[in-house]
Amino acid sequence: MPPLVSIVVTCFNQDRYLEKSVKSVLNQTFIDLECLIVDDGSTDNTREVVENLMRLDSRIKYFYKENGGVSSARNFGFRQAQGEWIQFLDGDDWIDDRKTEFQLNHLKGVDRQNTVFYCDYERVFLDGEQNITDRQSNIVGDLTKEQLIQRLLIPDFLADSPFPLLQQCLLMNRSIFSKKMFDESLKALQDRDFTLDLALAGVNFIYTPIVGAFYTKHRTNRTNKWSYMKGYYILFYETIYSKHKDLLPLCESGINFLVQDTIREKDKDNFERLMKIIRSPVYFLDKKVKVNNATLLKLLYSLRSFVPSFILYQKYRGPRSQKILSLLSPLFNLTKSSKDNVYL
Repeated sequence: MPPLVSIVVTCFNQDRYLEKSVKSVLNQTFIDLECLIVDDGSTDNTREVVENLMRLDSRIKYFYKENGGVSSARNFGFRQAQGEWIQFLDGDDWIDDRKTEFQLNHLKGVDRQNTVFYCDYERVFLDGEQNITDRQSNIVGDLTKEQLIQRLLIPDFLADSPFPLLQQCLLMNRSIFSKKMFDESLKALQDRDFTLDLALAGVNFIYTPIVGAFYTKHRTNRTNKWSYMKGYYILFYETIYSKHKDLLPLCESGINFLVQDTIREKDKDNFERLMKIIRSPVYFLDKKVKVNNATLLKLLYSLRSFVPSFILYQKYRGPRSQKILSLLSPLFNLTKSSKDNVYL
């Protein structure tokens, strides 16, 4: 008989973390499960780590594929999975021993064919030696579908609440994959796109109050780099524009931030991408100035191209530029914006 639960561990060059991740699966108090390890083209010692683990437990299955990104690896893993319930886990994260059993205990009275369970999690910060340097508890709570959708559209750094549907926290009935697979064009933010489309398709998201997952943050995370993430945030909003234009008002804070960032950094390519999707006003100077015309925004960008960065932004100022500003200030009556450190 196939197992009731399939836990798919996806990994790419994470040999140093993988054993802890897989053992958190093998140590589940619910034992009717399989652990599928999908190696997404690793070039480190991942295979050797897996071979050692396979000697410990026959529930482990190993699959190697050419590198295609985490969305590709998850889709591949789902196709190999036999269980009625599916959990994805990144190779550098782990789950609480009770997570699977605790979430399945919430099945009573639930339409199991159309259900995703979600839970709370802890963010764990690691140094180069894998020592824990900090831990942050993230209590998501029981949210309505509307609350989940709204939060999925806000970047974490602009939100005052945890990201609600971290993939490591989910336990999903396999039937939902007939509605949505992971978008393989998204190398980041794929969790947002995946769960957003499921919520809009009427899937039930049921909160299970347990700190069930441990999401690591370390120096090798690509999501640490804003230059990497910025392009994917724009791609995410472009995806929203193409599929769900009615949701664009809920994207306002994220798009506002990105427009201001591209103007500040004189990032012409990304600015032009945003101009194609923006449908709401952009606010500057701590929301004191509203620009709701694309032509004016383009004019602002053009003007920015000619103005030295140190005049507008504190982050670009050194001792010499501070001296220049002190000389120019009486002439131009510069006034400081309390939030953005922008001078006019």
